[in-house]
Amino acid sequence: IATEEPLNPIKHDTKKGKLRYVANIFPHKGYIWNYGALPQTWEDPNHTDNLTGCCGDNDPIDVCEIGSKVHPSGEIVQVKVLGVLGLVDEGETDWKIIAISADDPEAQKIHGKYFYIDDVKKHKPGYLEATIDWFQLYKVPDGKPENHFAFNGEFKNKDFAVEIIKSTHEHWKALLHKKVDGGAIKCTNILVSGSPFCCSEEDARSIVQRVRMFTIFHPFFLLMINWKRLFRAPK
Repeated sequence: IATEEPLNPIKHDTKKGKLRYVANIFPHKGYIWNYGALPQTWEDPNHTDNLTGCCGDNDPIDVCEIGSKVHPSGEIVQVKVLGVLGLVDEGETDWKIIAISADDPEAQKIHGKYFYIDDVKKHKPGYLEATIDWFQLYKVPDGKPENHFAFNGEFKNKDFAVEIIKSTHEHWKALLHKKVDGGAIKCTNILVSGSPFCCSEEDARSIVQRVRMFTIFHPFFLLMINWKRLFRAPK
């Protein structure tokens, strides 16, 4: 989610001008869940979380969706919240919501009234432990230290997770109403009534059109066109 661009489009992450890829953490290949985020949430980098003792990571709250289907990038998925993991990533609070798609066949197996996260341990043995290992080690291949966790890596239950979501939603509302400093974040939107960043649908379409024009006329795109012409097979 490109938070520093108008309307926050979904695009490939970059670092120091290069495309960013997640390392393989043996024995896994890439992400071990569908990795996404909850809209209308924000972990405020100027707010110290009382539970972790660290400020937020300046992003929407992350979601690890553990269902049986691999979802395509950008898909909107209704999920059932199961629990939460308190990651401290390079000194920043980075909550990880554990959830499952509401229409996933396995969602019906996870039905405990209060302790959904315990049902995950029962029906997906080893999955939560693998999640701990993955988040602890995923930046080590880049030469960075291991991450650590709040609560000694204990997964908190659904009710705890919902309170975290509510808290980050309140931070998001403060951001959209300019009650806190969002830094470089672009808060342009068309739906939040009373937000000083709210724009018309026409303005939003104009923003999207400008991005499309840039994509069409970007030099790399033109280079690819010329490459195809150069190596076009003879008729």
